[in-house]
Amino acid sequence: MGVSMSELINDLRAESAELTAMIRGLDAAGWARPTPAEGWDVQDQISHLAWFDDAATTAATDPGGFRAALPALMARGDSAVDEIAAAARSLSPEQVLDWFATARDRSLDAFEKLDPRVRLPWYGPDMSAASFVTARLMETWAHGQDVADALEVARVPTARLRHVALLGARAMPYGFAMRGMDPPADPVRVELTLPDGTPWSHGPEDAGDLVRGPALDFCLLVTQRCNLADTGLSVRGRTATAWMSVAQAFAGPPGGGRPAGQSRALTS
Repeated sequence: MGVSMSELINDLRAESAELTAMIRGLDAAGWARPTPAEGWDVQDQISHLAWFDDAATTAATDPGGFRAALPALMARGDSAVDEIAAAARSLSPEQVLDWFATARDRSLDAFEKLDPRVRLPWYGPDMSAASFVTARLMETWAHGQDVADALEVARVPTARLRHVALLGARAMPYGFAMRGMDPPADPVRVELTLPDGTPWSHGPEDAGDLVRGPALDFCLLVTQRCNLADTGLSVRGRTATAWMSVAQAFAGPPGGGRPAGQSRALTS
């Protein structure tokens, strides 16, 4: 089912507002709370989003300049995101909050002007502008979950999870490729239930492999915010089982995943 650019941007604005509501008014101790991402506190999560929002604006408005700067960042390897977070720790929480608000607004303004089909560079494969906005929503939701876990906030899942689910399902080959593995040729059918009970699916109906269950569980898994053992997902078939062990909806190096029993979103 197609999604309009305006719908995507409106949903990203709503996701941004939900995250901002969680952090606005936090005291210094709240900003310094550790999140499930090892070594990162709440402030690190927000500065990470702000930095990559600035990068997203560059990709949208000056793709040639983005491509020119890309090799230098990629050469820093897996440590790049931690180095970016560390560099922002000299800022005050108020400065980081202002940075995030400004960077997010600038990126949304830039994407509103684009044809949803135009191809843009990023740290993984080039994406359409529509997929790019979807990826920013996924990142906001995933890092927002880290913040919610740190602050012990129980978020109410929304229909916006359909965007995260679509990105996660389409990214199946990417998880294998990032680990130096050949993506399997066999298709996988994904059948999920959105928070309001609406069914959502992706992949051929006659696929022999199947992943089925709550959309929240699937989205947490493909963003590596939970362990498969903590989900209510039903996984059938060799390819589907292998995929669930390497799934990642985000660009860049594969993460280490989360140990079982550490997902507040599935236990709170």
